[in-house]
Amino acid sequence: MIERKSCDGGFPMINIREVAETNKMIEQENLDVRTITLGISLLDCIDSDLEKLNEKIYDKITATARDLVAVGQKIENSYCIPIVNKRISVTPIALIGAAACKSPDDFVSIAHTLDRAAKKTGVNFIGGYSALVSKGMTTADENLIRSIPKALAETDFVCSSVNVGSTKTGIDMDAVRLMGEIVKQTAEFTKDKDSIGCAKLVIFCNAPDDNPFMAGAFHGVTEADAVIHVGVSGPGVVKTALEQVRGESFEILCETIKKTAFKITRVGQLVAQEASKRLGIPFGIIDLSLAPTPAVGDSVADILHEIGVEYAGAPGTTAALALLNDQVKKGGIMASSYVGGLSGAFIPVSEDQGMIDAVEAKALTLEKLEAMTCVCSVGLDMIAIPGDTNAFTIAGIIADEMAIGMINQKTTAVRLIPVIGKGVGEKAEFGGLLGYAPIMPVNPYDCSAFIRRAGRIPAPVHSFKN
Repeated sequence: MIERKSCDGGFPMINIREVAETNKMIEQENLDVRTITLGISLLDCIDSDLEKLNEKIYDKITATARDLVAVGQKIENSYCIPIVNKRISVTPIALIGAAACKSPDDFVSIAHTLDRAAKKTGVNFIGGYSALVSKGMTTADENLIRSIPKALAETDFVCSSVNVGSTKTGIDMDAVRLMGEIVKQTAEFTKDKDSIGCAKLVIFCNAPDDNPFMAGAFHGVTEADAVIHVGVSGPGVVKTALEQVRGESFEILCETIKKTAFKITRVGQLVAQEASKRLGIPFGIIDLSLAPTPAVGDSVADILHEIGVEYAGAPGTTAALALLNDQVKKGGIMASSYVGGLSGAFIPVSEDQGMIDAVEAKALTLEKLEAMTCVCSVGLDMIAIPGDTNAFTIAGIIADEMAIGMINQKTTAVRLIPVIGKGVGEKAEFGGLLGYAPIMPVNPYDCSAFIRRAGRIPAPVHSFKN
């Protein structure tokens, strides 16, 4: 059972009624802390000698994160709160390796170092094999990007992300075109495992510096030397709460979601405070994201069904998701002063049984998912597409999603998996939290003339705020 504790550092005390509610949410409704993510700055590791750089990176990560997993397990035991993952994010490696890495293979050596550090510390994933290229690519950026397929194929725990656009700078279409090629190559490099390498690669617009969720986590350069972020999730809790207000007005519906999100965030706040105190590392943010899993009853699509749509993808789905996302954010920010990251609702296909059911019922298409990303927390996530989809088409899908983020001043992302050797109607099996995914059809018409244009799409007029 959760202890009643007095909280330090400005955190209010959790009362006995909240304790009882929280235990019920954990035991019956799949509430969990999805991740404790330790962000680590590697700026002080920069060196022009590649061997020394790798040594410094390994030493910094293993020293800073040596107690992360043990502390996470102790918090689980103390409070009986499931903490599913313990993870690390680091400063984007394109920046850290710029002085030492003269080729893609040089960067791959850093990926191996990150993987060794992840194994030494016992974490589930390490993020930050990343480049930020929303306005242009340096030589180091391009070398890192070109190294991604090999790096992800040769490592077990490394996750990669590339930010190719922002509301302030526009979209780097040269980077978008290159990422279309990289996604396809990554799929080829891991085709013996249903192209699972692509599940560890995210392309962003407006990537946040403090995201604790993989595969897109990295430690922003504006962050402290080390910081604790917590990602908390509970789609099943929200669904159960909504079952009690079936047929009620939108006002009652919204209030129910908001109050439930408040309670979920309080659990994350407790874990964040404890992890920060026990590790002696500052607390950063709580990310309240309804992140589904393949488990029955842990589905965002099921919440949408409870709100009133037969399947995710039916008319009304985008409006229902907009309502859900907004009320989750409102509830979260009332529970903690430091809500950040992505915070809202994720709509991955492979990780959500309700989404899978909707795809198999032909209620949910790639185009409808794109519309839904206008109002959710992230974007096109964990979507399996035919393995023969060409790089230009993949780049076109990326460009569309980046445009939604740029114009709407929000984070959007793409995690597409072209499953080599498989087509529409077949399934890709990833296992674990990643689940499985039905392969979805892609619009067959050509966009190569658009993608081949050089340069960048300018920032929108509303980006000028000075």
